[in-house]
Amino acid sequence: MPTPSPLPWDTLARYRLIEILALWEGRVASSQLGKAFGIGRQQSQKILRQYRDLFPHNLVYDESRKGFLPSPNFQAEFTRGQVEEYLHLLGSHLGLDSPFAGLGLGTADTESLPLPSRKVSPRVVRELVKASRQGLRLEVTYASFTSPEGEDRIIVPHTLVFAAGRWHVRAFCEKHRDYRDFVLSRFRGVPEPMGEMLGEHDAKRDQEWRTRVEVRLIPDRRLPAAEQRLIMIDYGMTDGELVLNCRGPLVLYALRELGVNPNHSEPDPRAQQIQIANAPELKRWIRWD
Repeated sequence: MPTPSPLPWDTLARYRLIEILALWEGRVASSQLGKAFGIGRQQSQKILRQYRDLFPHNLVYDESRKGFLPSPNFQAEFTRGQVEEYLHLLGSHLGLDSPFAGLGLGTADTESLPLPSRKVSPRVVRELVKASRQGLRLEVTYASFTSPEGEDRIIVPHTLVFAAGRWHVRAFCEKHRDYRDFVLSRFRGVPEPMGEMLGEHDAKRDQEWRTRVEVRLIPDRRLPAAEQRLIMIDYGMTDGELVLNCRGPLVLYALRELGVNPNHSEPDPRAQQIQIANAPELKRWIRWD
């Protein structure tokens, strides 16, 4: 990070939260810091002052919104400015990266595979989060394989979801009159609020979303018994099965994460490794596009 000397890990976590909220929600206030870290108002205000002393051009106070807004020249200093940071924070509520980030544990012989991050606009995320919290309709321009240049739609978002390596929003689509998944990187321009939802189209009315489904996975039956036992141990199976409980619309994403295609088996069982034990029960959810 661009500081001249290492910061205490708790200070670093607080500065990261300031940047994440400012960039992706468009506002950060001392009350948010207090709630996140269990500290008082005066200490929260002090942290904000210290951050602004370091980077005076990043935040601007807005009296009407009772908080600090990102300036037009905002530049992330303690975060990467990637949407995953904010969305993972939403998912964990307090998960500011690893809890051990910044502790200076030294170099270890580890390596992770860097995967591309899909480009997502902070302004898009701000409007989606605001609409999902307040039950608002949004007019959006959304690109897809059927409309690569983008198509205008009106949606009512209710949940942000990370699955199969990308973030999307679950929302009611007024054009199709049903609930669909919209990939965050495919929104074009900035969504425009259209007022409160017409009728009830929140998560409580999304029956598919509320349906819990069991996905039962077993070792590929073509493997020798010893190799099947090896797979059972790898996946932590109980009585020869791994049972995943997830929402109906997420079943296909779960299978994709595990590299299981319900419509195709690898010729080599060692490449396949696992298979679906209850495929007929999942037929409704495993339309593989």
